[in-house]
Amino acid sequence: MLDGFTMMQLSIYVRHCASVENSQVHIKRVKSFLPQHGNVCIMAITDKQFANIEIFNGPKQEEPITTGQQLELF
Repeated sequence: MLDGFTMMQLSIYVRHCASVENSQVHIKRVKSFLPQHGNVCIMAITDKQFANIEIFNGPKQEEPITTGQQLELF
């Protein structure tokens, strides 16, 4: 189920709703797809609160450089 949700972090999805009424529509929709096992938590925050989120990313991990295999000819 995508329904306009974006993965913010592993197992954490976000969706912008323009109004409380609009968010209630999506909350009802999520409730209709609840998994048999596991939990779903919904937290509503204002646009201003969301805008104040600070996201920090660590340095990107680079792939190790693999050296080519050297062949010997006799």
